[in-house]
Amino acid sequence: MSQSIALIGAGAMGGAIGTRLLETGSRLTVFDLDPAKVAALVDKGATAASSAAEAARGASAVITSLNAARIVELAAFGREGIGDGAAPGTLIIDMSSIDPESTRDFARKAAEKGLAWVDSPLSGGAPKALTGELTLMMGGAAADVARAQEVLKGIAANMTRMGGPGAGQTTKIINQVLCGLGFLAVAEATQLALDAGVDAAMIPVALKGGRADSALLQEYMPRMASKDYRRTGRIDNMVKDLGMAADLSRQTGTAMPMTALCAEIHRMLTAAGLGGEDQAAVMEFFKGAGKDAIP
Repeated sequence: MSQSIALIGAGAMGGAIGTRLLETGSRLTVFDLDPAKVAALVDKGATAASSAAEAARGASAVITSLNAARIVELAAFGREGIGDGAAPGTLIIDMSSIDPESTRDFARKAAEKGLAWVDSPLSGGAPKALTGELTLMMGGAAADVARAQEVLKGIAANMTRMGGPGAGQTTKIINQVLCGLGFLAVAEATQLALDAGVDAAMIPVALKGGRADSALLQEYMPRMASKDYRRTGRIDNMVKDLGMAADLSRQTGTAMPMTALCAEIHRMLTAAGLGGEDQAAVMEFFKGAGKDAIP
């Protein structure tokens, strides 16, 4: 039996999530402030809604895929938000990447309205969503997470409950620390290979299965070497996520000097006009970043 799901947020990530849900048989109602993004999913079989509240009416689960905590809050609890349309017991699955403190607050507000809240940020980006291979880090009550995993089983290959509300978002921050540092390490090594006259595209082949091997190496070194900057993520989104890591480190007293440098380099690239480019474009830092660096 197909499940009835509401999707709030149909950008690059939300659009991929919605596409995969439709392909795997879900009945999908979608709301986004951009009509063109909604239309793209309607063309694939979704139903358009005029508000988050309308989308949530009759849905057994509501998925949010949004860019910031304040937007998630408006979508969930603002006028004509999810809370105005969802029936008691409805499950809200927030797949945005936001801070843990806000998430815990939203979970409390949802509970006051008789709604369940699970934070389920992701790793793998739009490409993995389209193939059903996302990695999900989940926070919430065990029973609610189990419900969310049933809803999301068609879009994810790895789903792990990390603890109560906010634990998923905390894990995503850790994921982004590893990814942010990894992108810079791969870019720096790529530039060294190019400068030394070694075929950088062959480095991942040579190192496959060794200790230096990684998904980032395999995917990004060939792209960085050829300046393939087709967007699957954004540099300025990494700035946001590393900012959350800095906030969390201040709360925990954790020293993070490498992450601080990584965040500063991402901010420099954003200031140079590259914030909207794919993470592969961190290569430009090692050649002197500038607005005209992208061909």
